[in-house]
Amino acid sequence: MELLPIKPLDGLAAPLPTPLERLRLTPALSGAAGSNRAPASATRIAAADDLAAVTAWLARYADSTATLTTYRREVERLILWTVLQVGKPLSSLTHEDLLAYERFLADPQPAARWVLAGSKKLARGHPDWRPFAGPLSPSSVRHAMVILNALFAWLTEAGYLAGNPLALARRRRAPTRARITRYLSHDLWETVKDTVAAMPTETARERRHAARCRWVLTVLYLGGLRASELTATPMGAFFCRRDGQGIERWWLEVTGKGNKTRLVPATDELIAELARYRRAHDLPPTPQFGETRPLVLPVIGREGGEKPLSRGALHLILKEVFGMAAERLRARGPEWGAQAAVLASASAHWLRHTAGSHMTDQQVDLRYVRDNFGHSSLSTTSGYLHSEEDARHEATQERHRIGWIRKA
Repeated sequence: MELLPIKPLDGLAAPLPTPLERLRLTPALSGAAGSNRAPASATRIAAADDLAAVTAWLARYADSTATLTTYRREVERLILWTVLQVGKPLSSLTHEDLLAYERFLADPQPAARWVLAGSKKLARGHPDWRPFAGPLSPSSVRHAMVILNALFAWLTEAGYLAGNPLALARRRRAPTRARITRYLSHDLWETVKDTVAAMPTETARERRHAARCRWVLTVLYLGGLRASELTATPMGAFFCRRDGQGIERWWLEVTGKGNKTRLVPATDELIAELARYRRAHDLPPTPQFGETRPLVLPVIGREGGEKPLSRGALHLILKEVFGMAAERLRARGPEWGAQAAVLASASAHWLRHTAGSHMTDQQVDLRYVRDNFGHSSLSTTSGYLHSEEDARHEATQERHRIGWIRKA
């Protein structure tokens, strides 16, 4: 095997893992003559080796950055394991090899070769980069194997592989879906809101930062959006239409997982918060149709030419808020330490789970929660069911509120 130059590691004779895009394999490990390769006449893709075949599969997910990143990570780990640890190409893996790999995921050894030292995430080009942050949990192992099964199934269907070595895996009964635990209780959610309401507003920058934190929490909670949806949606995605009785209702059009579009009820409360946030930036209270400004605006910078907030920046904003809320709890006394730790570990997706949990607590119809959150694809005829959508809007507005307390 031929790898790009990497810093040697004491005590490890084998080369260190290399990111997929920098990996160079010898002919024996390239898969050009893998034992599970299908006859050339059956191949329906133009891949001559394993890396090219895997690249063709990953290209199918180029329109979804999050999915592509996840799938590349799992494929990368498998290829690095099979060439470094097993000494055979991907297209020669057997069912027994993949059982061994499944066990490896739960405990990647030797750790010095496979596991990142420390908690700081490193760039893929860094010499100390590793494909693992630590052992995978049982659920993460299952998820990884599901992804790899999809890979092998596609390569088999494409005529690149003669068979799917994971097709022989024992069919396990689907586990009962675990109850969502990563969400904030009503009391913790009130603590977060109180924390934001108490943020300093002495300077113009502080006022805009506080307004941004409040808006981010509001739209994630009232809209139940994913982080990727928040960062990708423009202000112009809000629109108003009249129902059959002439009542104006606001909606937010969101494109989520699988490039599927859904309509999220924009309640009166959400529209009022949108107006409040826009006024903080000296903008008209309601966005114009087709407005390209991102949902979250920069604290400083030229108006009108804003770039969308990155997911990393969103993560930092929320970590600051949750961190301040955790400190607020710790100040009450040591008995609040456990609750503070929960807050400190929260993330954007916790707010989505929090919104869903609070909606069901308020007995919002589960069908409406499902459609608000985009948990299942909409049927072809759903676009015509305006009366049902209006009932969903009314139920969401009546029972799902954020309840900001205005400062005197």
